Amino acid sequence: MREINVSELSDAVCKLFIDANYYIPEDVAGSLKKALERETSETAKEILKIILKNHDISASEKMPLCQDTGVAVLFMEIGQDVHFSGGDFEKAIAEGVRKGYSEGYLRKSMVGDPVMERKNTGDNNPPVLHIKIVPGENVKMTAAPKGGGSENMSEVRMMKAADGTKGIIDFAVDRVKRSGGNPCPPVIVGIGIGGDFEQSAILAKKALLRRFGERNADQKYAELEIEILKKINELGIGAMGFGGETTALEVFIEHVPCHIASMPVAININCHAARHKEIIL
Repeated sequence: MREINVSELSDAVCKLFIDANYYIPEDVAGSLKKALERETSETAKEILKIILKNHDISASEKMPLCQDTGVAVLFMEIGQDVHFSGGDFEKAIAEGVRKGYSEGYLRKSMVGDPVMERKNTGDNNPPVLHIKIVPGENVKMTAAPKGGGSENMSEVRMMKAADGTKGIIDFAVDRVKRSGGNPCPPVIVGIGIGGDFEQSAILAKKALLRRFGERNADQKYAELEIEILKKINELGIGAMGFGGETTALEVFIEHVPCHIASMPVAININCHAARHKEIIL
């Protein structure tokens, strides 16, 4: 049994959200550079250059990539042989979020009540936690701050099995088409298939964490990812909605079994920054 003091969690969460908001992942930056090389629209080229310059400034000046520093989404894989000591687990996570968004000068965007009193909580709490218990004695944490612009363009649809792959393709392409420039394209499209209503949405968000260029292990789903990506880029929405060849950088699908009467499909769209950062304790 390995013991981890919850103060370690707080410190790690603090650093994760600061780093995720300051530094673009290398695979994302590489994909944007490739998009710039193959782009034919002069307007799109200029926009992609500005996006890449923004990333450089953010990293060198240690400031947020975007003014919307997002909901504090945290995926955790906790080894079953880990014991947390020294305080309350969830309070420690919340303290890490508070410190990170304060010390990193990150915008606090959470309101305590979604409808009646939309008053800012003042520290970007509470976070959204997705926890999985796994074998071992390590703790893997992935911070994925999610901005409102792209999150608002996401959708879950309870489809019929008879809708098949065509239904999934049509849904994904139409969702991006209806989104237009709102989610700050070029986007990354996460698709969750199966489970039930809420699991499909979590799968779609988790799909956004996959490394660029890494296809689904199942060849049929890998081919579906490529086909959807091609059709989305044929829309011509382009960088920031001003036209061009790259509306999406990647499409990632995650799938699990589901009920015989259902085929839940969720589309979660991410902006071009695709912010996420992970650590293993």
